[in-house]
Amino acid sequence: MRDDLPDLLWPVLTLSELGTAEAVQFVRWQKAVQEDLSGEVEPRFIAECLDGRLTSLDRLAAQVPDAKALVRARAEERGLLPESVASALASYPLRPAEWLVDRAMTPPGQEEIDVLARAVLGVLKDEHREAVIKCLYIWSAVQAGTFSASAETIELLRAYPNDFETRGKADSAVRSMWGAHKGLLVHEDKSHFANAIRWAKVFWGANSMTSRCMRRSEFDADEPGIQESTVNLRTGTASNGEEPAPTGVPAEGAHLRQLAMDLLSSYVEALETSPARLYDREQQEVHAGLVARAGRDVIAALGAPDLWCMEHGAHIIRVLVEIRIYIQWMARQDPSIYRAFQEYGAGKAKLYARIMDELPEEARRPAFEEAIKELETLSRNDEVIDHRVVDTRDSFAEGKSIRTMAEECGLLDLYRQAYSMASGVAHSEWWSIEAHAMERCLNVLHGGHLIASLSLNSGGNVDLATSWVNQLYTLIRISLQILGTDENAVEAAFAWLGAEADEEATGGGPADEGGVGTTGPA
Repeated sequence: MRDDLPDLLWPVLTLSELGTAEAVQFVRWQKAVQEDLSGEVEPRFIAECLDGRLTSLDRLAAQVPDAKALVRARAEERGLLPESVASALASYPLRPAEWLVDRAMTPPGQEEIDVLARAVLGVLKDEHREAVIKCLYIWSAVQAGTFSASAETIELLRAYPNDFETRGKADSAVRSMWGAHKGLLVHEDKSHFANAIRWAKVFWGANSMTSRCMRRSEFDADEPGIQESTVNLRTGTASNGEEPAPTGVPAEGAHLRQLAMDLLSSYVEALETSPARLYDREQQEVHAGLVARAGRDVIAALGAPDLWCMEHGAHIIRVLVEIRIYIQWMARQDPSIYRAFQEYGAGKAKLYARIMDELPEEARRPAFEEAIKELETLSRNDEVIDHRVVDTRDSFAEGKSIRTMAEECGLLDLYRQAYSMASGVAHSEWWSIEAHAMERCLNVLHGGHLIASLSLNSGGNVDLATSWVNQLYTLIRISLQILGTDENAVEAAFAWLGAEADEEATGGGPADEGGVGTTGPA
């Protein structure tokens, strides 16, 4: 569509206005022009120039200037340039074979735009019409005596397109041969379609200036495929036309934020009421910091239901999986890995402080120096000797990737099935942008391009939010197990979970809706 449809615009328009069956008039036009030009140039060249392409007509006219008048006259005799088609063609600047329509270029009015849109949509939806247009090069070659194919193909095309029983099969054969023939032309001359592509850029560019983009939200909201849970950025209204209120916490998920806060509090309580190893303390510090970071992210996100969707909440999934891989992989290493993790982070703080210090004086604000001092404090530099090793490798594990860590600790499936996709969203991989931030323009004259979506995902996915809490609880239990936290301290800290489960079992209320039980998910 992008490259070839503009070049075939003449037959596309004509068959839209007259009907696909009128392609027979193109066949007769080809025969008449070939007879008129017999002896002027090689028959094969004439046949190739009558394939329906505008740029092909220009190639013919370049070799045989008298062909312009003949081509136009024969086309008019057979009704192939009705007023609507001529007017639509004349609305484009810099088009190939401008001489085909003997009138000045005039910007299109609504009538011309409607004709163009109807023609383009028609050929895109009608595979038979598409095949008939692509068969023009075959019919031209047949009449010139230059077409060759297998006996089976010739027999299939002999009655085409009038044999309804074989039409579908013949349509497919024509489209295949057309593509193969195009590939051959490019193989023989890489610049063969250079003018066609140049014209295609003009065609689509002109369309962008004469007609506007069209969004699905402009149509009936009851139309299949319309998402009801969206907010339009331009109008500020929901898809049902009503003024949207800020996304509220769904009733079935109202308990999740408090549940996450209680889980994190109980985790900290279990650590602080259990005997701690205060000499080689790095392991507990790292675990406590990582789990607290994950818990804080989950709690913050649960306070904003707009984030309860894959588009805006992918970072939560990523953090939960990443931290689980970290702690389970580090548990298999020498205990010195925990100090290495801290040292790696301290080195990064030093590096960031130095990078910030590169900014010129005029760009610094009052709080700027304080920010640098804070980073230098986090890098744990000595006040006298500013010494810190900065490891610029990709990770604290001597540059080892998180995928490799996941594989080594048996979490490759979790990495592939959860982390990878969430990372794709967080890193703005194109599939994620296309799915979440783009929509297809419904103006057929714009060629089906993607445009920025004005509809926001309203979030509120309780199942997704519940999975965050479940994974946080899983992370907490794994951390406590790896740290060897005193079982009595853990049981005491999480006793409320058992009490809530007992209350629900006896009909006291659904305190544990959506997920976390006394043991949590595996």
